[in-house]
Amino acid sequence: WLQATFSGEGGETARMLLLYAGLGAVSWLTMARIVRGQVLALREQQFVEAARSLGLGTWAILWRHILPNVVGVVIVYLTLTLPAVVLYESFLSYLGLGIQPPRASLGSLIADGAAQINPIRVYWWMIVYPAGCLAGLLMALNFLGDGLRDVFDPKAEKNL
Repeated sequence: WLQATFSGEGGETARMLLLYAGLGAVSWLTMARIVRGQVLALREQQFVEAARSLGLGTWAILWRHILPNVVGVVIVYLTLTLPAVVLYESFLSYLGLGIQPPRASLGSLIADGAAQINPIRVYWWMIVYPAGCLAGLLMALNFLGDGLRDVFDPKAEKNL
């Protein structure tokens, strides 16, 4: 049954979607814990108590007060989690368990380059360029996450 699902036309798309669904299923647990902790902390804040005492309903408090304060944390955590997911996908593709040719992945490109390394003809650029792109992408995403964390952190001192 599984072989029939992933073979033939559309099998690569199903395999790729299953890979992304698996990575998402593993990565969402920490995000859920962080969001729950933020919501529980915000629920006890004075502005939520004031909104509750003014007679606002639960959904109004959620949409007007809690959700805008949680969005920054979610965006920052997503940008800091994205490099790990990219690295997982590249590693699985390097091992041959991820995205398969003819679709390109940094992991499969690195694996192709590693297969070309031999003492007679050295095609060093086939491994250096994809690995450099992967390292640059991971560093750029980490810098983006750090920058967004600095922007959305309400307790940080603003030095202009």
